[in-house]
Amino acid sequence: MVITLRKYRTLTLKSKLELLMRTNGIVQLSGRGDYIHDTVCRNCDSGTPRFHCRDCFGTELCCHNCVVTLHAKHPTHRIQTSHYRSGWGFYFVTISLKKLGLRVQLGHPVGEHCLLPQRAFNDDFTLIDTNGIHEIGLDFCGCEVAERHTKQLLHTAWFPATSTDPRSAATFRILEQYHLLSFESKASGYEFYHSLARLTDNTGLQPRKDRYEAFLRIIREWRHLKMLKRAGQGYDPNGMKNTKSGECAVLCLACPQPGRNLPDNWEEAPKEIRWLYGLFLAIDANFRLKRRMVSKDSVDPGLSHGWAYFVQETAYKTFLQSHGGTLQQKSTCSSHNAINMADVKISRGLAATGVGTIDCARHNMKLPNGVGDLQKGERYTNMDFLFFSTLHGRACQWHKNLWERTSAMPSEFHLDHATKSIRFFVPKFHLLAHILKCQTMFSFNFSKNVGCTDGEAPERGWSNINPVTSSMKEMGPGSQRDTLDDHFGDWNWKKVVGLGSTLLRKIKEAKEESEAHWIAFEELNGALRLEMTGPWTITIEHWEDNPNDSLVTNPFKAKVIRTDVSMHADMSSSIFIASGIDLENEQRRLKVDIGKQGLHATDTQMGTVQRLRNALQRKIDTWKHIQTLYTPAVQLLESRAEPPSHSTSDIIKPEDFQLWLPSALCSKPIPCSARLLETEWELRYAQAGDALEEIRQYLRLRDYIANTRAQNALSRVEARATAAAEKYRAAHTALSSLAHMLRKVGWDHKYQVLDRKNDIRGMSVPKQGESEGQRQLSWIWLVEGVGDDEDEVIQDSLRVEWCKARARSMRWAEEVELLQEEMRRVSCFLRWHASWWSTKIVEHTLGTAADNEGLGAYACCQAQLRDNLADCFENKWAAHLPLTC
Repeated sequence: MVITLRKYRTLTLKSKLELLMRTNGIVQLSGRGDYIHDTVCRNCDSGTPRFHCRDCFGTELCCHNCVVTLHAKHPTHRIQTSHYRSGWGFYFVTISLKKLGLRVQLGHPVGEHCLLPQRAFNDDFTLIDTNGIHEIGLDFCGCEVAERHTKQLLHTAWFPATSTDPRSAATFRILEQYHLLSFESKASGYEFYHSLARLTDNTGLQPRKDRYEAFLRIIREWRHLKMLKRAGQGYDPNGMKNTKSGECAVLCLACPQPGRNLPDNWEEAPKEIRWLYGLFLAIDANFRLKRRMVSKDSVDPGLSHGWAYFVQETAYKTFLQSHGGTLQQKSTCSSHNAINMADVKISRGLAATGVGTIDCARHNMKLPNGVGDLQKGERYTNMDFLFFSTLHGRACQWHKNLWERTSAMPSEFHLDHATKSIRFFVPKFHLLAHILKCQTMFSFNFSKNVGCTDGEAPERGWSNINPVTSSMKEMGPGSQRDTLDDHFGDWNWKKVVGLGSTLLRKIKEAKEESEAHWIAFEELNGALRLEMTGPWTITIEHWEDNPNDSLVTNPFKAKVIRTDVSMHADMSSSIFIASGIDLENEQRRLKVDIGKQGLHATDTQMGTVQRLRNALQRKIDTWKHIQTLYTPAVQLLESRAEPPSHSTSDIIKPEDFQLWLPSALCSKPIPCSARLLETEWELRYAQAGDALEEIRQYLRLRDYIANTRAQNALSRVEARATAAAEKYRAAHTALSSLAHMLRKVGWDHKYQVLDRKNDIRGMSVPKQGESEGQRQLSWIWLVEGVGDDEDEVIQDSLRVEWCKARARSMRWAEEVELLQEEMRRVSCFLRWHASWWSTKIVEHTLGTAADNEGLGAYACCQAQLRDNLADCFENKWAAHLPLTC
């Protein structure tokens, strides 16, 4: 008997459960358990042991006095007391420590009595903790030097719900727990609070007072204060009111931040390295982040006033109102609903149809003041304000008239674009939906000094925030902005701490790809003559140096369009041979169609095949009639063959019929016209070239489709590539026969034998088992003499393919440089930030030594954290570059 690992684990689990049931290891905890025979409290040796705690270690029973004394420091533990029911026995019921007489005294150490204790309002105080919602017997200190009630609660790590006469609070640990849980699981405050309520009482027989609204208020204030604290605003002598726009946002360490991670003279850097200090921005919108017309800013104002990711609301709304009548310019490229439907976007019952954002395009982080509500689709008016707002603190379509629209912006948003290099791109995934002109003009792949940036960063970030859309659409305006600010801050922070691994993974990939694509380009470049590639190089470098000049010729755009040439009506010798070759192609296609049907074809399928056979047979009969004029000896050859019997299985099907073209006669002792042999040679030579070109086209298309879910399309493309390969093999076989008769030599250097397994593969696809370092291009991409072909279409195709190969090689080389620069910037920013936190220690002092020590401790902790992150990242990256700031 064979037992698999999974079956073994299942048997082990069942045995474990049976053991627990037999020994009652779980059931006995409902009673007094191992302490069933205790009659005296083990703590004081005098009281009756009737109580046990569900949260303390162990299940030991103790008396009334001991349970209260032991829980002076644990007022939120859940206590149970034993009851006896005649005829049934002992059982436990829950009782609060408040009912047992425990009083929690604030303002004094535990165990020290206050001379003037002041009970909470109406002696009714509720505390929300990780194990439930508790009634607390709370006394504030009423001594002459006592702090305010809210401060006494905060010193105990309890967050009050109100600032005057607080009757509810939440422990810091439950706030921290929910804060992280909301980021990771996207649990709403409603779900979390009511989970705690059920944890407290899952029967409804002992309902607690509903503190849900208070909990939401506490959470919102907690998030806001944590944001200010982490931004260092507690060290400002002028307090929160001195906070500047975007100052609380978590910045992207890898992006250029002047004064923090750039060299002092970066603006004077040579042109060849100046591009390394460029900023990559991406604009996008999320229409799932809707908000209904619930409340308004006067009732639910935001706690943050443009201090993090959302723009300052008053200035934003004022600008939108002043430009509300501006019509949206329609897209002249792709049918982009976010743009074209912006003025007619359904917005009934919605205060916001979505959210627009400005992101870091390379590291997927939200930028300060780069987020704002949308009212009707992705309007330029909204996105313009967000874009220039984030610079102050749809490329293809959006860039049009941008600088004219800038004049309507507030003066502080004006940008001197004439003195800066600004380029516009469309993200790689979205680019294929645009017209061909845009696909070359706005492509990251073809433009210089952008590395392998894909511009799709915003799309990746939405998957993190989309799960909260259902709970956010019912929020008021201020609540939604504060919540999104909090989530975006956490998203940025997770990106920051992950930069060490992220950049390491990227640079390893970039170095491998850079080497592989350099080899691929050099091999292609080596197969072409210098007099061809020289002018191409000049053209593409001129285009790269003038990216915004539409008058400069785009080298990636094909100049010649391939057109079909119709056949002449007369049946000349060349047309006769060409028609025979076409019949061969039809025979192969019919065989493939029949093979797809399998052994159990339907009547409809068999009928379709029979119609195709009949049509092919008629074409063959017509062609054979002409064949008697050009190669009459074929009749003699066929007459010598054994005549077919009348049996159905012996009848030759049209797809198997031997056409006997001149190349097939070369191995027979039958004379054939040299003119016909030469004609077929020329046609077969062209057929081989066309077949190779088809193979290359289908391979490029297959490589693209392979990255999508279009499996049916992928199967069709692979089938066409296989058909093109069969066409090439037929042409090669014919050329081999004709070359012997015509004494042709050297042709097989250009048209080699095509191996199905190793030769039919993409330019960057290695052989099976071959590493990237050993990879060589298949000969089909490096056909000897391909550059000598004077055909205008072939020359133009070669030029475009050469330009693309060069661009791929350059982009990966740039990516390595850019990643090394980003690593340096991350390290420098962390060291600068550590120094910044160190200066905060002496910037501001408070009234007490304890408060000052708290300020210093937090600043030291933050400074040490940045130094630790820098050390960790530098150790990971040590093998790839020397890090110097």
